[in-house]
Amino acid sequence: MKTEKTKAIKIELKDAEKTRLYLKEKNILKNNLKIKKDENYIYLPIRNNINKNKDCNYNIIITNFEKQNKKINSYKELLLRNNKITSKEILNKLPTSYDIIGKIILIKLQDELIKYQKEIGESLLKVNNNVKTICTIEPVKGELRTRNIKIISGEKNTKTIHKENGIKYNIDLRKIYFSPRLATERMRITNLVKPEEVIVDMFTGLAPFSINIAKYANPRKIYAIDKNKYAIEYAKKNIRINNVLDKIEVIHSDAKKVNDILNKKNEKANRIIMNLPFSAKSFLPYAFKISKEKIIIHYYDIIKEEDINNRIKELKKIAKVNNYKIINFNIIKIKTYSPREFYICIDITAKKNIMPT
Repeated sequence: MKTEKTKAIKIELKDAEKTRLYLKEKNILKNNLKIKKDENYIYLPIRNNINKNKDCNYNIIITNFEKQNKKINSYKELLLRNNKITSKEILNKLPTSYDIIGKIILIKLQDELIKYQKEIGESLLKVNNNVKTICTIEPVKGELRTRNIKIISGEKNTKTIHKENGIKYNIDLRKIYFSPRLATERMRITNLVKPEEVIVDMFTGLAPFSINIAKYANPRKIYAIDKNKYAIEYAKKNIRINNVLDKIEVIHSDAKKVNDILNKKNEKANRIIMNLPFSAKSFLPYAFKISKEKIIIHYYDIIKEEDINNRIKELKKIAKVNNYKIINFNIIKIKTYSPREFYICIDITAKKNIMPT
């Protein structure tokens, strides 16, 4: 049995629970040691940050306590137990969630937390046994969808293999954007695909939508396009290892050239995936240029809830200018992006206006 000698508050049994709750609230109670008692008193192990004048005139002694063997599942709990972060204000600012991609964790930290990044990284490694690397990330930028990544703990490596929906993805997170939080969304789109459709994935990245559809639906052809040469390199690799080479053609190009690309192949799309939040609207006219008379477009955006109706109006205007009419739309809130913004998909069904002869 492992023990630790530390300061403790000796208090009568009748006052024990009230005092324990107070000490816990003030982050004074040591959580890694077992509380002990005798016939008349309870002994509460405490940190060194107790102030006798401020925290009442407790009877403080020094005694031995048995160490807790409780499994720690939360990195926050570990930080607190190891006395790495004791400020309640800082603890409340720690992220409640993070992304695990293969053997890498990506986490966003507020500016006030940067000075604690080493401690945060070490705690995340300890509570996630299969993870080897911890990285902080900044927001995704530009058409290439890249972001600054900094390794704060573990192996100095941003390459990994991620498994999702029975599919393996090779990824270098420093060069390519990937979100595991879209796994359910990728399967939702896949389940909507009808046999023999021609699909254009305009901003394919490492091709997770395309591969998911090729593996679990029955399209005739998927054209997976991206401007990022590293994304294209990994898309080709992932298509090969998942055995869907016959269904997907990967194209390294600006999505603005999609009309020229499909014209050369004498193709038009039944379904278009536009997963480029913040910028997809400017590419919508190019999507209509490659559309069949009836088209389904999965349009992704990051937007405040109160602005969604105005966005729908804008999309209808763009459709009209391009000789299409939106006949149906379906709004899917995928995840919260910030306290007031949502990552959404608008499933657009549009028909071409047939001019009278």
